[in-house]
Amino acid sequence: MSRRKRNIVFENIEVIDAGAKGKAVAKAPDGKVIFLSNAVPGDVVDVQTFKKRKAYYEGKAIDFKKLSNKRTTPLCEHFEFCGGCKWQHMKYEDQLFYKEKEVVNNLIRIGHVELPEVTLILGSKKQYFYRNKMEFSFSSNRWLTLEEINSGEEIDNRNALGFHIAGMWDKILDIDKCHLQEDPSNAIRNSIKEFAIENNLSFFNPREQKGLLRTLMLRIASTKEIMLVIQFFEDDKKKRELLLNHVSEKFPKITSLQYIINQKANDTIYDQEIILYKGQDHIFEEMEGLRFKINAKSFYQTNSEQAYELYKIARNFADLSGNELVYDLYTGTGTIAQFIAKKANKVIGIESVPEAIVDAKENATLNNIKNAEFYVGDMAKIFTDDFISTHGQPDVIITDPPRDGMHKKVVEQLLKIAAQKIVYISCNSATQARDLAILDPAYKIVKTQAVDMFPQTHHVENVVLLELRG
Repeated sequence: MSRRKRNIVFENIEVIDAGAKGKAVAKAPDGKVIFLSNAVPGDVVDVQTFKKRKAYYEGKAIDFKKLSNKRTTPLCEHFEFCGGCKWQHMKYEDQLFYKEKEVVNNLIRIGHVELPEVTLILGSKKQYFYRNKMEFSFSSNRWLTLEEINSGEEIDNRNALGFHIAGMWDKILDIDKCHLQEDPSNAIRNSIKEFAIENNLSFFNPREQKGLLRTLMLRIASTKEIMLVIQFFEDDKKKRELLLNHVSEKFPKITSLQYIINQKANDTIYDQEIILYKGQDHIFEEMEGLRFKINAKSFYQTNSEQAYELYKIARNFADLSGNELVYDLYTGTGTIAQFIAKKANKVIGIESVPEAIVDAKENATLNNIKNAEFYVGDMAKIFTDDFISTHGQPDVIITDPPRDGMHKKVVEQLLKIAAQKIVYISCNSATQARDLAILDPAYKIVKTQAVDMFPQTHHVENVVLLELRG
């Protein structure tokens, strides 16, 4: 063991696990945990630490003494620098193992709940090119590699179109080929970048708050319809239309071409006007004959094929006979509510985002679903005794909250309602476990199954079926 710049180097350390947020886990000689960003369980490495806390270190493997048999070669040339797919260097079957392990550990360690036999995690048929939505940023201040910085060469073109470097809000990694979205995603993005450079269209500089081109959002639906939304900072009609016309002519299959002029400090589009340039202002997703209208601001699961599998599991867990009143909490645009409607007597969807409820109602009309109703309001405030009294006592409740889990008042209301079944879908098994601990005195876990929506990342969804204790 030696010291370098006051940070410790641990030698010949075996990586033993994969932990939260995609970090690899090892043990230091003093017994503390080491979290690593660039290793795989089974690697034996020398570790350079860069952060020391009371209970753990954070570090990076600087020398690999032995490579794990769980390793594989990343497909993406940007893997070392792009933070989007941190597990590309791990075989997919091992990714699934560690995702399921994390879910089970959280339910037991945080929730202190008794688990039935765990249903095997459902992997994704597509491990690459599975996302229906991608967002990219323009920058006149491209992130440079260490080799570029140390070369001493003057770099004339610093324009980039890609992803933010983790922890660097003003630095963009220029992306040549991304393996997350199917063609023509890369062709569209690269063509826009090349045309912009050739025609001296300026890229955005977030520090100086200037430049024409700001962000690009691309949706490619399961129906193969394509939506492109370009966000401009400067309001220059001539240059804007020059680019939009180029895109329209080169990619005639784009169904919806839209733009935004955003001159505020941040990139968020939800408070911005979306302007239609060509085509229609929406695209459609399809699932079991249902059609879902998606606009630029709509939320829809970003893995269309795996979303279908997730919803089927939720529907199977609910095991509806056709007579039930079902509440769908955090319904979003009502996709789950409409997916299960034909198996229920009536579905009530609740969501806090007004635009999402507008989409839900419109899609229900589009799909001729007459037994689903949607209501907007803060879940902790709308999901009350009065609401239940007005709309009826639910037989089954489906809940799919955001990463923070359910508000404590919502969990308390679930206990008060005492529905026979609760199907709890979660994108964060830690907060799910917290909520399950509160529900545990009244509900037992009958089934639990993880679903991998995001291959090459540590993220995982989990579905739990709760039944009222006798």
